[in-house]
Amino acid sequence: MSNSTEKGLGQAKEEAGKLLNDEELQHEGRADQASAGVKQAGEKIKDAASEMGENIKSAAQKLKDGFTN
Repeated sequence: MSNSTEKGLGQAKEEAGKLLNDEELQHEGRADQASAGVKQAGEKIKDAASEMGENIKSAAQKLKDGFTN
């Protein structure tokens, strides 16, 4: 399930909990939304780290090429 889907379902659960006066369902919905947010943040960190690694490789290759020419 995608993070946006999980977040949307969490919002729906929270709203249903409000309508039904069900605090447990509201909390479950908030927890689902928080979980989706944490997963999304983790994916962004992973992508940034991967990009940083590629930049480091590129810089190292440029340095290597500069010393061998």
